[in-house]
Amino acid sequence: MGFVADRNINFSDQEIIRRILGGEKDFFEVILHRYNQRLFRIILSYLKSESDAKDALQETYIKAYLKLDQFRNQSSFSTWLIRIAINEALQLIRKKKNFPEHLGSKNKEPEPNHMTPERESIRRENKILLETALDHLPEKYQVVFILYEFEGLSQQAVAKSLNLSEANVKIRMHRARNMLKEEIFKLSHDSSIFEFGQGLYGV
Repeated sequence: MGFVADRNINFSDQEIIRRILGGEKDFFEVILHRYNQRLFRIILSYLKSESDAKDALQETYIKAYLKLDQFRNQSSFSTWLIRIAINEALQLIRKKKNFPEHLGSKNKEPEPNHMTPERESIRRENKILLETALDHLPEKYQVVFILYEFEGLSQQAVAKSLNLSEANVKIRMHRARNMLKEEIFKLSHDSSIFEFGQGLYGV
């Protein structure tokens, strides 16, 4: 399989997909080699845990493989993969919210220069609120916002990753921020947490 992936590394995504759907399953390894690092970074920026990120990445590839025949070239293949990866990360976050925090985390000694328990609790609640609001955004705005704000990519890098113009990225970022404010207000009715990068991000 490695020989196939190395020899055909310059094939277009469309050609690789055509070959996979035509029965040459080994070509899926080309997809893994081409997008593994980018998808892992995106998922890790969401989950913060390498172990969780690896699990979500594996699920991403499984979903992509099973749904490959549903890709219609309406967006770039990288965007399609990123959307699956983000959805897997969000699903894992939602699953973890249904379980109590690890008991040991409540017994840790406070460290110097850390936030007070009250501020940490507010930060955690605001982060959950942001994630919930973000989950309501249309995917094309959600992806841009996550890559720029959470992944830390520049607007130029986001544009290249999603095959968009920088102007389009700026427009989608502006729209995403406005939509997030609307969603957050619906969820919290608290306009004081609208300062992105402070109350919501908590970093």
